[in-house]
Amino acid sequence: MSHAQRPAAILFDLDGTLVDSAPDLLAALDHVRAGHGLPACDHQALREQVSRGAAGLLEAGLPALDSSVLEAARRQLLDYYADHYWQHSHLFEGVEALLDELRQRGIVLGVVTNKIARFAEPVLQASGLAEYFGCLIAGDQVSRPKPDPEPVLAACKQLGALSESTWFVGDDERDVIAGRAAGVTTVVAGWGYLPSGADPLQWGADAWTDSPQALLARIDSGEPG
Repeated sequence: MSHAQRPAAILFDLDGTLVDSAPDLLAALDHVRAGHGLPACDHQALREQVSRGAAGLLEAGLPALDSSVLEAARRQLLDYYADHYWQHSHLFEGVEALLDELRQRGIVLGVVTNKIARFAEPVLQASGLAEYFGCLIAGDQVSRPKPDPEPVLAACKQLGALSESTWFVGDDERDVIAGRAAGVTTVVAGWGYLPSGADPLQWGADAWTDSPQALLARIDSGEPG
């Protein structure tokens, strides 16, 4: 649904929307691959898998891995990532300037991610963005993560924001599904980890934007579409 008004609150996905965390997550995958005698993966080809989490990365980067050792590999990947989560990760260009402008406009901000709190909280701190946000809803802090609307609704409640005056910006179809079910305005972050071959215009979002700067223009107009 599209709400023709300037938002009072904006929620953001984390990985692929605010932060380019692919370099460190893929380095963790390479660490696991090395343990199996395999070379580093093609990082450019696998960037789009980052939004799928550890399970998706292992499925794409170690497709022949026997299910009997999959859980051990997942723990190895996550343990490595826990010690290297901000080695090469960085903010997407224009994100901090966008958040500065939104704060000046009095718009309250939140983060809704499927990343578990063990990683989401330190990544947000290391990014320097934590101070901008009134809430962080991580994937393991709700009973049903995205694409369920529960985390979006939880963020609205924490911010004291009405769904009809809230926008949700993310780079994955799950963000759109969750946002629509929660009754918020949904915007696709076209600069994120969009899957090759997918057509985000078919996801049913209220809007698509290709940069944080373009998003700000939409926000100021109050018209997402």
